[in-house]
This record gives sequence, C-alpha cells and structure tokens, in this order.
Amino acid sequence: MRHPPRLLLLTVAGAVALVGSVTAPVFTASGAAPACTVEYSVTSQWSGGFQGSVNITNNTAAVSSWSLSFDFAGGQKVTQGWNAKWSQSGSTVTAVNESYNGSLGTGASVTAGFLASWSGSNAVPTSFKLNGTTCNVESEPTPPPTDPPASGTAPALHVSGNKFVDADGNDHRLLGVNRSGGEFMCVQGYGIWDGPVDDAAIQAIADWKANAVRVPLNEECWLGLSNIKPEYGGSNYIDAVKDLVARLEAHGITPILELHWNYGQYTGNSAGCADVHATCQKPMPDAQYTPSFWSSVAGTFKSDPAVVFDLFNEPYPDRATATTTQAWECWRDGGTCSGIGYEVAGMQDLVDAIRATGAGNPILVGGLAYSNDLSQWLTYRPTDPKGNLAAAYHVYNFNTCSTETCWNSTLAPVAAQVPLVAGEIGENTCSHAFVDQVVKWFDDRQLSYLGWTWNTWDCSAGPSLISAYDGTPTAYGIGLRDHLRALNG
Repeated sequence: MRHPPRLLLLTVAGAVALVGSVTAPVFTASGAAPACTVEYSVTSQWSGGFQGSVNITNNTAAVSSWSLSFDFAGGQKVTQGWNAKWSQSGSTVTAVNESYNGSLGTGASVTAGFLASWSGSNAVPTSFKLNGTTCNVESEPTPPPTDPPASGTAPALHVSGNKFVDADGNDHRLLGVNRSGGEFMCVQGYGIWDGPVDDAAIQAIADWKANAVRVPLNEECWLGLSNIKPEYGGSNYIDAVKDLVARLEAHGITPILELHWNYGQYTGNSAGCADVHATCQKPMPDAQYTPSFWSSVAGTFKSDPAVVFDLFNEPYPDRATATTTQAWECWRDGGTCSGIGYEVAGMQDLVDAIRATGAGNPILVGGLAYSNDLSQWLTYRPTDPKGNLAAAYHVYNFNTCSTETCWNSTLAPVAAQVPLVAGEIGENTCSHAFVDQVVKWFDDRQLSYLGWTWNTWDCSAGPSLISAYDGTPTAYGIGLRDHLRALNG
C-alpha cells in the first residue's frame, strides 16, 4: 500500500482574543513522586474556541515514544495541534509524539499545543495518562518499558501442505494487522517508528485478538547506508526491530518482517518516485542491496522459528515489461528486466540468500500487480529447499482482482497447494463493507489475512484502522476489530 504524505507541523495563524489563562493544578500525592506530571493550560480563549497546551514530564525510566490521553468534560473538540499527533474519539483526546520529540529521558519534559472548540463550559481535564500510566498521582512500581512481560509465546511455525502449523502440528492462521512506520520514518530522517511500539501499544493490538503483525522495513536503514542518519540506521535500526519482535512474541503475536522500500532508480510506468534511494515502492528488489538485506535479516532471526519473512511488499514488473511472460520471468529470475533501469534481484535470488544463512523460517512471496495478481504464481514460484514457502496477496476495493469471481479463479488454486496470506486487506471508504467480504471468503477457506494499517492516519488516505494507539478503531477499523474478537475472543 502506498502511504499518505507526512503531515507537516501545524502553525497557528492569525490573532486571537486573549481573555485570560487558566492552568490545571498538578495533584501530587505525598510519598513517592508521580510517574509523570502533566500541566494543562488554556493560554487564550474566545467565543467558541480556545488555544491550549500540555507540558509533560517523565519522572521514571527513559522512553523512546509517548502517548498522552485525557478526557474533556465540557464537549470540547480538538481541531488541530502541533508538536504531537492529535486525535479525538468521543471525549477522549490522544496526543502521540512526533518523530523528533519521542525520546523522554528521566526528568525530561515536552510541550505540545492545540486549538479546540467549546460551548457552554470549558472545564479543565482532571486526569491524564502517559503511555497508560496515570500522571500527577503517587506512582506504583512498574517494570521499565524496555522489558516486556512474557504474557505469551509466539508459536514456531512451518508449512505443512497448504497450512501453517505449529510445533505440535496444529493448524495456525495468521490474523492481524500491519504496523507501518519502519519503512519510511528512518529514510525521511524522522525516527524509526511512526508512533509508540512500547508494551502498552502492543497490548492494544493484542486486545483486538490479533495473533500476527506485519512489520514493513527499509533496506537502506537496516544496512546503515550513508544517506541514513546514524541514529536511525544500522545497529540502531536493527536493535529497534529486534526489540519490537521480542515484544510481539511476548504477547503471543507472530512477527512478519517484510521488505517494503528498497534502492534502485525507476522512472517508468507507475513510478512512485524518481529517487534512487529507498524512499518509495519500487517495481522489484534490487540486486545491489536486497540480497544483502535478506542475508542479514535471516542471519539475525534464523534461530527464532516464530519469525516469518515476507520477501517484497508489492512487485509490479508488469507495469514496466512488454508482456506478462516477461514480467513473471523478471519476478522469479531477476537480472536485466525490460523497462527497469537497475539490476533486479528475483524472488529465487532472495529465497536463496535467506536459505544460505541456514534460516528455515517460513517465507511469503507476493505476486504481480502490487501482489494483487497470483494467476501464474504456481507456474513461476521459486524453489525452496526447506519447503517453507507461502503465497502473499494484497487486496483493496480499488484493485483489479477484488471480486469473488477473481478470487475463485486465481486464488483458490494457489490456496489448494500452499498457505495463502492476504498480507494487506483494506478499503478507502472509511467503512468496512469490502473488508467484510474479503474476510468471509478467507474465513470460509481457513486462510490468513492482515488489515492495513495500525497507524493513526486518515482512514481514507491510509487507510488506517485506528484513531489512537490505545486501539480506538476508525469507522473502517471497527469491522476488523470486531471480527477478530469474534474469531479469537
């Protein structure tokens, strides 16, 4: 899935009538210091609107990301904000750090502001939570956020026929969400993740009864190439991925690591960008760096059979080549491909790179047309000496293959021979009628699927499943949430 543009910081333009300032008191109990303190201020107010701010201080162990939530009691509505990603569901307001201010050391503070509407009363919120912990009151001892509790264990998986099975031979479907951010934040110089990935954030995903999370990655960031800021690339990026994998597994969630953006200049049909760097979706992996990326990823996780590898997000060599046969040959074999200016790494090259490390992890392989076309997947599928290969498929309401007729003719034959995972499902309607059709077809055949995406973007531009990282669903996301809870509750 292509991504919406990053939101620029909002600035307040124009003059407002200053009618006074009111600051919420900080209620601290005697004894132990509060885990966090929040000062809420109304800096200016006028008929029907006001400007406010929150000053947040972290008094416990350092955190790499933060999410503040509080409730309005007077019907106020946030209209825009700055220095945080602001959202509101009912009376609950959530502010999530921007990429540049996510780190809060012990005793560190950050301030974020907003504009909001009001009528009748403009009551000051009385309770604030930072990363799920209540602020301004005496704190209870809590484990540091870098040590996720082992509340579950993700299963070791392998392919058996056309199913995933665990170590005991039980069938296992991958049902969950995508967690975007690791593919774009680092290459854009903003950070590593888009929003929090701490234990509270993973618990919110688990509360949807998701058992799998697909994590898009960026090869230049993983390899620490020179165009990436050192703090967001190389060992720092790898450590962040390893930490997220550990957190997911601790909640019994299968991590699916996927290459989303890669090196190589492409300016042909349907080009996402003209940049040689990994700043957008390219039609195919590149031979220069992608095999090295997968060798490194596989070497890092080869001793962890709970991790699944997804070779390449959405291949589309069919937009560049003259014939479908050329496209499928490029897809499998790589090399010099018609219409693509860089040397291509084929899917067979990447399977070979992974297996050469000794890694036996399951591998997902998407087809043509942004992984929406599996019509000749069985004919051209790579050879896997481990027999641990599965097909990946993406479907949105605007794709060509988005009907039961197409699924019956092109997906069913694949699903009869290998596991089939819909790595991305979604729609751009801010509703879930289409996704409801998709999950029914996949449920009827006991297949796997993951919704795009667990990010607080606009549900039509993203589309996004949530409006806040506490798991508050959008009108689109509520369909998948309720369905997963019905299946796995």
